[in-house]
Amino acid sequence: MDRVQVEILGISTSPSTSGAYALILRETAGLRRIPIIIGGFEAQAIALEMEGIKPPRPLTHDLLKTAVEALGGTITEVSINELRDGTFFASVRLSDDQDIDARPSDAIALAIRFGVSIFVSESIMTEAGFLPEEGEDDMEGDDEDDNLGLDAKLSPPEEKTAKPSKPLTYLDQLNQQLDEAIRKEEYERAAKIRDDIQKLAQKTA
Repeated sequence: MDRVQVEILGISTSPSTSGAYALILRETAGLRRIPIIIGGFEAQAIALEMEGIKPPRPLTHDLLKTAVEALGGTITEVSINELRDGTFFASVRLSDDQDIDARPSDAIALAIRFGVSIFVSESIMTEAGFLPEEGEDDMEGDDEDDNLGLDAKLSPPEEKTAKPSKPLTYLDQLNQQLDEAIRKEEYERAAKIRDDIQKLAQKTA
């Protein structure tokens, strides 16, 4: 089966489907892109791993990775290999060359945790792929607040009822909010806060 290797270009909210996200994949040796609609939980699982944010409790895909490794196996690659009635189907290949059926979102969430390649069959890329408009940059034009990436604006720090003896810097407030978001398992908010911390660190470096 002819297939192409792809990489994750980005994740954004899907304007046509409430509560869902569009995962955009781009072929590594070309310009074609392919959008896949995924659920909020799966989008969060993918975004967290890409951002390097570790939740206090393992998510389902973290548990699957631990279980596979505990059984002495690993995942070698994932493939999106079928498009039927508008629905994508994928498979996960284990180290013993066994292929397991999976949803593309779950397969990709595992792929980034194992650091393995993602493939899309050429027939699917031909049918559902598209070329970006001329001059269009990666994910540019999307509303910043719609991205699960790290470009969303941070809301103003919450007011404190009691002032600390030493005023907190803006960076201190961001770090406190990041700790709080992770503690409450608000991972999308945590990713956005971490981006603001990185931007602030770059400005002060």
